[in-house]
Amino acid sequence: MFGLFRKKPAASPYVKQDDPQTYRVRVKTKRHGDIVEIRFTKSAHIGTDDDGNYIFRKPIVSADHFDRGELVVQFDQRYNVTNVAGEDVEFIPVTEWTV
Repeated sequence: MFGLFRKKPAASPYVKQDDPQTYRVRVKTKRHGDIVEIRFTKSAHIGTDDDGNYIFRKPIVSADHFDRGELVVQFDQRYNVTNVAGEDVEFIPVTEWTV
């Protein structure tokens, strides 16, 4: 009935939402293990895909060794994370972050 009892999708273990507008992801580069944190916002960084869902795509370059990779976070139309993917990076779960 009007979505009152609809289950909210499970949050991604890799994406932390700091406030209603801001998200963070931490990755480790596969080549040297450099840790890179990416912060992005709904209004400035997230765009739409062909299906009308939201997507954030970001090339990554580590500061220490200039390792390269790519991060993709997909959202549904209510900004719930539906998929997290990366190239040449490993995702660090939010539970393992140390401040």
